[in-house]
Amino acid sequence: MNRLRTSWFRWLGGWMLVLGALMPPLATASEIDLAARLQQGGHVLMLRHTHAPGFGDPPLFQLDDCATQRNLDASGRAQATAIGEWLHRQGVRDAKIYSSQWCRSLETARLLNLGPVTPLPALNSFFERTRDRMSSLVALNAFFARQPADGPLIILVTHFANIQAVVGAGVGSGEGVVLQLQTGEAPRVVGRVDFK
Repeated sequence: MNRLRTSWFRWLGGWMLVLGALMPPLATASEIDLAARLQQGGHVLMLRHTHAPGFGDPPLFQLDDCATQRNLDASGRAQATAIGEWLHRQGVRDAKIYSSQWCRSLETARLLNLGPVTPLPALNSFFERTRDRMSSLVALNAFFARQPADGPLIILVTHFANIQAVVGAGVGSGEGVVLQLQTGEAPRVVGRVDFK
């Protein structure tokens, strides 16, 4: 059973890489006035958690037990701290920070050192929990709809599958996308950020 599960996830992962390669590339940070946008009202930085070695989660994964999960390593923690420092240099002082309940996302969000972190179940990974995909996306769209179009920057720390479902393309660990909130409409993708 474990071999079958591992084979299936490898196959799925391979197809996700192929589909990601076929997607049109998102604009990079160099193609947008990123620093200005992050300071303007009504923007969202949707960030994938930083480096956590491995793929998916262990078979006995439990949401309330970090020891059963795939977690950040030293490079992932350093990456999260560096992203927070980069954002601070861009003038980000007032942000609302939300995170998936997965330990690697919560740790990434806290290491940004930009303020309190609120767990948001709508950001939880549905990569292996595909039955949760639709309900998570509906909840996330409802979250977006409640946000003021001129409010402070919102930082959402989540997972590859979630970002791919929202913007149509995946990002690497510690990379993200900037969205602009629009009243009565889905957020508009502004560009991709790789913090390099």
